[in-house]
Amino acid sequence: MKALTPEILLRAYAAGIFPMSEGRDDPDLFWVDPENRGIIPLEGFHVARRLQRRVRSNPFKIRCNTSFAQVMEQCAKAAEGRESTWINRTVIDLYTTLHTMGHAHSVECWKGDSLVGGLYGITLGGVFFGESMFSRTTDASKVALVHLVARLRQGGFALFDVQFVTEHLKQFGTVEISRHNYHVLLGEALEVNTQFPTELMVPVESAWK
Repeated sequence: MKALTPEILLRAYAAGIFPMSEGRDDPDLFWVDPENRGIIPLEGFHVARRLQRRVRSNPFKIRCNTSFAQVMEQCAKAAEGRESTWINRTVIDLYTTLHTMGHAHSVECWKGDSLVGGLYGITLGGVFFGESMFSRTTDASKVALVHLVARLRQGGFALFDVQFVTEHLKQFGTVEISRHNYHVLLGEALEVNTQFPTELMVPVESAWK
């Protein structure tokens, strides 16, 4: 692959493709344009009652964009059930640069001074491209996801792309659509003018109501 720049990366996302590596220690990247794409309909986001109660109990301090690089580093680490990740040093450097440009964002769960969970992704127009999440304590990544969706709905985002359907994401209402349908939705959502809201100005329950 030609040496990537943040600008090339943004153009790739706008064209519906994204980079991956074979593993954390593999320096090479390749482009991915899945035949079928996973998305979470923002008006159909599902939160189980137990998780609703957990979110309402405010188990974590939620912050956005205060430790983006640290979130990426945590997402890159091996964890139970995820012995290897695709996030290599090139990816971390590129996306951290996108963060400084205002195109990459993190939602973080804190316990005191400890970052215990979170996620990150890319924004273009009215699209949020979810990249990865991590959890170091029960429900941290799930709570971060709920807070993300509340912010996306507050900000008027039109498309939440999660790349692939996984068993973990199915519980939140993730659906699989064809590459053609995805590109149609992507083109429409890129025309939406919005900004990622780091502050939540509506009740977090708006994520599922």
